Parts: sequence; structure tokens; C-alpha cells
Amino acid sequence: MDWKIWTFNTPIVLVSAALMEPFAWFVHHHVMHGFGWGWHASHHRGQHASSALFERNDLYAVVFAAVAIVLIAVGTYTYDPLRWVGYGMTSYGLIYFVVHDGMVHQRWPFTWVPRRGYLKTLYQAHRLHHASAHQVNTVSLGFLYASPANRLKQQFQADQKNQGVK
Repeated sequence: MDWKIWTFNTPIVLVSAALMEPFAWFVHHHVMHGFGWGWHASHHRGQHASSALFERNDLYAVVFAAVAIVLIAVGTYTYDPLRWVGYGMTSYGLIYFVVHDGMVHQRWPFTWVPRRGYLKTLYQAHRLHHASAHQVNTVSLGFLYASPANRLKQQFQADQKNQGVK
């Protein structure tokens, strides 16, 4: 492949993958914890045990994968930058699959809990997100970005207090 193609398309992939995090936050907050709770509830109610291969929440991954596939196909035959946006979405999805499903929810045949750094913060933030059984007022709606754990713990405790949970 020509270097000019890579110089133009690599930034498209990287920017698309980076923009997926705010998009994922928006969808997680407004869809998954909103009108799409019916699919996402399985993820919060402990139905993602290692004995279950799939949960209803996995339908979101199918939808996003379908969008990426359509972008790649349309981009391949019509407007090439769409193909690279699809690759960016796919890259984000792969990272999400490894970090979220693998590390945080341990849907892999092995377990690993990070002890320090960014991955520990991400792990703790997502565990706090799942600590509440409520559909609304949950903390840490991002998937690959998390505020510091102490800030999230304070927010979580305030939310629990406001909801009357002891």
C-alpha cells in the first residue's frame, strides 16, 4: 500500500477510535441506561457469569459491529474514508472486548486484576459502576476512560445517599 494512503487513513482510524469513547459514554448513558435498559440490565444483574457464553447486553456489540461492517463495505465501494472510520470503530471494539469483557468482567478462561496504574483505575471505576443496582445515577459511564477512583467513590456514595440506600 502506498505511504500516502497510510498517511491519510491512519489518522482517520485513530480519530475514529478515539471518538468512540465519548460516543460510547453517550450511548451507555442515554440508551443502555435509558430506553435500552431491557438489553443492558442483564449486564448489571450478574447474568454475565462465566457459565453463560452470551448475555442480552451482547446484542449491543452485534449492533455496533454491524454498523462498522456496513461502513467498511460502503467505504470500500463508494467513499473510501468511511471504510477507515469502520476500521476505527472495529479497533475500539477490539480494545473494549479485551479490556471490558476480558479484564473487568473476566469472561476469559483466565483472570487478571491489575494492581496499579491506569488499568487498576479503569477496573475499579467499572466495578463501582456495577455496584449500584439502579438504572439511573450510576458512576463511570465510559468504557476506556475513568475518573480517579476516589472521586468516583465520593460520587457513588452521594448517589446512594440521594437514593436512600444505606
